[in-house]
Amino acid sequence: MLTISLIAQKGGTGKTTVARCLAVAFERAGTAAAVLDMDPQASATLWARRREAPHPEVIPTVLPLLREALKAAENSVEVVIIDTPPKNADVAIEAAKVSDLIIIPCRPQIDDIETLPATKQILDVTGMKPTFVLLNGVPPNAARCEEAAAKISGHSTAPLSVCPHTIGHRAAFGDSSILGQTPQEYEPKGKAAEEIEKVHKYVYDIVRKLRSETNVQTEHPRSRRAQATAR
Repeated sequence: MLTISLIAQKGGTGKTTVARCLAVAFERAGTAAAVLDMDPQASATLWARRREAPHPEVIPTVLPLLREALKAAENSVEVVIIDTPPKNADVAIEAAKVSDLIIIPCRPQIDDIETLPATKQILDVTGMKPTFVLLNGVPPNAARCEEAAAKISGHSTAPLSVCPHTIGHRAAFGDSSILGQTPQEYEPKGKAAEEIEKVHKYVYDIVRKLRSETNVQTEHPRSRRAQATAR
């Protein structure tokens, strides 16, 4: 099972939105996924309650039960995405420790960018697993986005890799959430769905590399759920 954590010390960066969009993307690609909701606001859990589809499952959990929840998830899913709260170093450290990949959502504005060194310091404690920054809530201003990416990757003391794909500030995110959906489901041919799929493919390429390095199957696996249905 692969574990991905969404970590950022600043609130409002879009961790929950990215977590549920990626989980749905994995499911639609044939890989069973679940979200572990560690945020006290429980936004992912409330979204799942509005949702008609049973998958991806959203599992609320707390720090002392994180490893237990991951162990239980191994029986039914292949990808777990951990949605962490902001301003909680203890949760961030533990989530990073159990993760194969860490994604740091960040809006392309100075208030968000200036918090990245603090997030990186926390992650450094865990040995700095494969990590990248995902620019989220991007306005229709390519210059600002390029400047943000350059500032993040070129930071003098805390440089971070930046995903080459971004997620825009689009109405489809809020509109789909009302129905317990994501843009891929609500507006499959829309720009938001297209952006999410590009990010998903980027994540999958990293996943494939991680699996290759550990001599694990490198092809995109069919979910156990799909295999059982095929039988």
